[in-house]
Amino acid sequence: MPHVMHQFESRTALAEALAERISSVLQAAIASRGSASLAVSGGSTPTLLFETLSSRALAWDRVTVTLVDERFVGPDHGRSNHLLVRTQLLQNAAAKATFVPLYHPVASAEEAAALATAEIATFGKPFDVTILGMGNDGHTASFFPGGNHLAAALDRSAPRRVMTMEAEGAGETRLTLSFSALCDSRLLVIHIEGAEKKAVLDKALSGTDEAEMPVRAVLERSKTAPDIYWAP
Repeated sequence: MPHVMHQFESRTALAEALAERISSVLQAAIASRGSASLAVSGGSTPTLLFETLSSRALAWDRVTVTLVDERFVGPDHGRSNHLLVRTQLLQNAAAKATFVPLYHPVASAEEAAALATAEIATFGKPFDVTILGMGNDGHTASFFPGGNHLAAALDRSAPRRVMTMEAEGAGETRLTLSFSALCDSRLLVIHIEGAEKKAVLDKALSGTDEAEMPVRAVLERSKTAPDIYWAP
């Protein structure tokens, strides 16, 4: 699977360029279909991007935002991706967007996954934009090496859904969109920063074992060629 590499001299330049790219794709979706969808990841990497994107002039009231993955923790928990998106992205102009969380205050992660699956089924498919990150262990979304449902999550022929994932490197139980829900996004981005992440990416690109580095599934088997955005 070919991919496109975009390298920038600074993280600020990356955030500006990627925010512009995302905005243009969302705008085109709104123009053609009346609405747009955006799936984003958590972690520290996208903070500047979120802040930059939040001020873009866009019909945000026509945009639905969801998460690529989430920890099974409440929306005010310090490690919640919902909290990150609410405070960093859903502000300024983007405050008008509709947000669909993966977490639900139910007894189990499996129940939350079923509820979230039903909600993402109401989205137009595929997603217009999906922004993925990547961990130093080669995980993306909550596709962790050694994850208890990793093979099922990476099955491209399986239904689009939200799944649970537990893994030694994950900390809390996770909720994650399946690979089948992500791989056909109109714009599919892997956003990474720093020399260490670049080295991880290079390792991922040099091998084929998805169990070792699950990001390889995105790099090699996505229906949409991924765009990689990197800055030192």
